[in-house]
Amino acid sequence: MLSQNRSKCKSSITFTNTISIILLLQTVIVSADFNELFEADWAPDHIVAQGDRISLSLDSSTGCGFESKKKYLFGKASAELKLVQGDSAGTVTAYYMSSQGPNHDELDFEFLGNVSGEPYIVQTNLYINGTGDREQRHYLWFDPTLDFHTYSFLWNRRSILFLVDDIPIREYANKERKGMPYPRKQAMGIYGSLWNADDWATQGGRVKTNWTNAPFVVTFNSLEIDACAFLSDKADDVDAVAKCGKSGQFWWDKPVVKEEHKRRRKQLKWVRDNFLVYDYCRDVGRFPQGLPKECHG
Repeated sequence: MLSQNRSKCKSSITFTNTISIILLLQTVIVSADFNELFEADWAPDHIVAQGDRISLSLDSSTGCGFESKKKYLFGKASAELKLVQGDSAGTVTAYYMSSQGPNHDELDFEFLGNVSGEPYIVQTNLYINGTGDREQRHYLWFDPTLDFHTYSFLWNRRSILFLVDDIPIREYANKERKGMPYPRKQAMGIYGSLWNADDWATQGGRVKTNWTNAPFVVTFNSLEIDACAFLSDKADDVDAVAKCGKSGQFWWDKPVVKEEHKRRRKQLKWVRDNFLVYDYCRDVGRFPQGLPKECHG
């Protein structure tokens, strides 16, 4: 995902914050004021807040994006989205988490528009220490333009789950013991954006954006964060990383979450069997020198 195209919307935010390594303080913020927790990253005139809904628009001049004012390490972040209706070919709606710099970590939901009557494709991706190329693509089991649906990241020291309406569509497990990288040392901001990517987004770039349909509009109805918030401005602050990564102090590290994760594996298999249309771990032609290490178990 292009780093300049980042954004995000919010309606109610719940985030978990630590005052020290010993004392855990949970803070809940419920606010309809977008500006308290987020700021426009680009094209603020294309962002409209109406109560607890935030609309992003794209026209031939620009898309738009915004970002959270805080960064987070581990936890759950969720957003309700209603995607661009009709002919959305060439457009990309993004909801993602990212740190900064050439060696950044990033977790992506990218919704690839399509011509009228054709389904959206949801592309997920991970960047770890600046390296991506971990795409999976899925169809959805509903029309994401007709109503709001919830898209979430559940990120802890063991794994990352990408969830749609609380059903996992992808898991990335921590395999550091086998020498494979895992994002656990950089806090990430939370973003959302709407932008033109007709050089690749729809049918490999063969179908271009039809600007007579502009403006294209996507709506975020709600965003919730229940995560360890960094008080430091440094995404790799050693003390803050130790605080957020301390074993057992947050709900997402509790045994009950691990047991729930086992149940979700059946749901994950159902999604893979019925809706997965591309997996980088199966694309032998793309990696002539061999598939990435994490694809081997």
